[in-house]
Amino acid sequence: MIELPKDFLKGSIPPQVTPFKDGAVDYDTFAELIEHQIREGTHGILVNGTSAEPSTLTVEERNKSVDVAVEVAKGRLPIVAATGSQSHAETVALTEHAQKAGADALLIVTPYYIRPPQRGLAAYYIDLGKRTDLPMMIYHIPGRTAISVTLETLERIAEATPHFVGIKHAVNDLEFVSEMLDRFGFDFRVHVGLEELSFPMLCIGAAGMMNAVGNVAPAKVAALYNAVAAGDLVKGRRLHYELFELNKSVFFDTNPICVKYMMKRLGLLRNNEHRLPMMPATPELEERLDGVLLRAGLLQEEAAQ
Repeated sequence: MIELPKDFLKGSIPPQVTPFKDGAVDYDTFAELIEHQIREGTHGILVNGTSAEPSTLTVEERNKSVDVAVEVAKGRLPIVAATGSQSHAETVALTEHAQKAGADALLIVTPYYIRPPQRGLAAYYIDLGKRTDLPMMIYHIPGRTAISVTLETLERIAEATPHFVGIKHAVNDLEFVSEMLDRFGFDFRVHVGLEELSFPMLCIGAAGMMNAVGNVAPAKVAALYNAVAAGDLVKGRRLHYELFELNKSVFFDTNPICVKYMMKRLGLLRNNEHRLPMMPATPELEERLDGVLLRAGLLQEEAAQ
């Protein structure tokens, strides 16, 4: 595995949502959200992750989102481009564009729906690794893709792809986190993909979090990483429980339905829009999320009326 700079691909790297306006991607608001993340102390931005609703976007829209993110960031924090698709050809096109656009790293989801054998997964990532020299991470989210990756498959990829440097692990499986870090070492960037596991995964050696809740409370999520990285586990545990209900609320409905509603309530989004088959929050869910925001101290009582 290649050696990365000490703090590179570490910390809170939220998957940025995609704002829509009258059905079109609202790139102006997208740029504003990146500036907001930078002000709040976020350590990086993930573009076209699950929270961006990438399967509802065209290749051109996904590519332009990467272009905008790189231009806005101007090197102030790393831009990680999520370039995976169920189609190998589409993944190649997205990956090649991200490299040309100046992205700092790649996150490539396991191909969804296909349910390939492990040897197919290994061949897939090895092939993609030959097409780019950017640091490459796997997005492991079997709840969405219907396929899990094994340690043996990761070993095969690592042997053939020196710039394979990490994984976003969105699975309730702490044992596998320990197995990966034991096999590849603590320089292997394991990123949390399930909000409620942030603190325990960081404590056993995860490099950071790629959590949707970072769109709603970026400063506190970044502070959780900073506390654990500094060895202040008492503060880290306190922040874990301060974030606990907010973390759970992300999954009251399909992500990013709840996140987008909460961002609209906090004035971060002008419009709470999705593309079909995604839908906005129901009135009942909105009321429930208002309560979460109130208890988290993010919404004032009078604003919730």
